[in-house]
Amino acid sequence: MQAIPSTNFNLPGQTAFYKGKVRDVYSVGDRLIMVASDRISAFDHILPRPIPYKGAVLNQIAAYFLDATRDICPNWLIATPDPNVAIGQRCKPVRVEMVIRGYLAGHAARTYAEGKRVLCGVVMPEGMRENDRFPEPIITPTTKADEGHDEDISKEDILAQGLVGREDYETMERYTRALFQRGTEMAAKQNLILVDTKYEFGYHNGQIVLMDEIHTPDSSRYFYGDGYEERQQKGERQRQLSKEFVREWLMANGFQGKDGQVMPVMPDEFVAEISDRYIELYEKVTGRTFQRDASADPLKRIETRILEYI
Repeated sequence: MQAIPSTNFNLPGQTAFYKGKVRDVYSVGDRLIMVASDRISAFDHILPRPIPYKGAVLNQIAAYFLDATRDICPNWLIATPDPNVAIGQRCKPVRVEMVIRGYLAGHAARTYAEGKRVLCGVVMPEGMRENDRFPEPIITPTTKADEGHDEDISKEDILAQGLVGREDYETMERYTRALFQRGTEMAAKQNLILVDTKYEFGYHNGQIVLMDEIHTPDSSRYFYGDGYEERQQKGERQRQLSKEFVREWLMANGFQGKDGQVMPVMPDEFVAEISDRYIELYEKVTGRTFQRDASADPLKRIETRILEYI
């Protein structure tokens, strides 16, 4: 399978094109056509090598959960005519990402290890160990950056800076908790633990709607349910399904996205391992078998299916 590093289509009626960290976004009329490439990012940097099947995994997991949560809140998705393509309503993005954490992991754990007990205005309890469950999930928002690092921010500062109004923020907060609860329940049925995730919202016809992807390995962290308690009691690392292992590999090779650091080149074996892990996550999370596409020309396949749809 050829990995898809990027696309460069010229679609009928196309009025704009935007290249995100992972997705190539085409504007056609009042629709957005998002193509999930096989690019992978970490520490807010795009890594030099794409990962085969990663885009299809991301797109299909997101569609699976967007369809499963329409009863909680409206979302942008209309159709997925190809494994790598999502077509939906054009929305005006809210410049805040809603991060919710059920466990002390990742960025929260690193902050805690530095001796800090407040993250985004939320107090974290004393006496916690890495990967312990919070008494209740905490919301730790970030500002949404087009380039560079997203920045931690408190609810109070979001409101004070007018990034979003109080009523709309509280709507997003309510949606965030309900979506996380649904994601937690769906993960538990697959013997997984949804550790933390983020949601992006926007406005469509004046209404707050859920945008982009949800509960994918790019936006979420999962632990295996089997043996979680035993590993915590022994102080062992948790088995997880996320791209945290990519971040850990980068850190072990001297890269955390800081000035002056040189990004290491991933060897073929590691690229293949990342691909396998993404496919494993798809199958674990959805309970479905991932269909590996064998197109000789995946770009042509994607373009053809978009054109057939529009």
